[in-house]
Amino acid sequence: MSAQRALVIGEALIDIVKRDDKITGEHVGGSPLNVAVGLARLGRGVDFLTHIGDDDRGRRIVDYVETSGAQLVTGSTNAARTPTALATLDEQGSAQYEFDIEWQLTGTPEVGPPLVVHTGSIAAVLEPGCRATAALLDTYHPSATVTFDPNVRPALAEDADATRARIDRLIERCDVVKASDEDMRWLDPGRPPEAIAQTWLSLGPSVVAVTMGGQGSFAVCAQGTVRVPAFEVDVVDTVGAGDAYMTGLIDALWSLGLLGAQRRRDLARIGTSDLTDVVRTAAMSSALTVSRAGADLPDRSTRDAALKSAILG
Repeated sequence: MSAQRALVIGEALIDIVKRDDKITGEHVGGSPLNVAVGLARLGRGVDFLTHIGDDDRGRRIVDYVETSGAQLVTGSTNAARTPTALATLDEQGSAQYEFDIEWQLTGTPEVGPPLVVHTGSIAAVLEPGCRATAALLDTYHPSATVTFDPNVRPALAEDADATRARIDRLIERCDVVKASDEDMRWLDPGRPPEAIAQTWLSLGPSVVAVTMGGQGSFAVCAQGTVRVPAFEVDVVDTVGAGDAYMTGLIDALWSLGLLGAQRRRDLARIGTSDLTDVVRTAAMSSALTVSRAGADLPDRSTRDAALKSAILG
């Protein structure tokens, strides 16, 4: 198997969407799943390690992942049941979640050494699988760029301090971290996102990117800080917005040849001009996603055409 592939580790589930006290549909979801599917839609080789059941909902997830072009890692369908998340949407389309999920991993995936390994959200903090997730990041660190999106789910954080400590330890293992300002307010109340991002950068990552909804996003690296405004779109809902942004970050760095352990020093030296382009690509991925219902991440031709149009004005 080619090393020019991504390995994404994390939860896959069925989002049961509720709006105005009515169930409006069931959709395949899960933050890491969205990243895996998003990268595959961009034409990247992707292996996805998850924990779902061999049931109707699980088979729906398998079909969704494989239709995107990603490959499900062997052993991903041995859960007792497929996880679900009840997503209640408010008038602005923002979602609040209630989860029914078990997260476990066993053994090392039967895949070749990846170029980049990504994880985040529930998989990074929920016992017992979070320990195996962290161990796999250590296993692949010698060959791969490690990327992480905390995508905090307070409803699952029974011990908030333990969750924060676990996320801090993961940040130290990573090369690229993306978080929302909402994540940061929960993780480190009282400090502005810019200060938190600088603290995280000092722990080891080469890039820390922060999304702020309609206020755009920024990213920090050793060479400085870059800021990119949000693209103006009609927002249908925000489901998958952060995952699309994360996908755009990984893809843009991939296109610059900055992924893989052998390029770790080059990634650490990324300049603000290149980082601005990376963040702009991520922002467009997110903008296209929020303009559609659900986590419907764009393919490469759609995203690149929109990006070119926006830049040319």
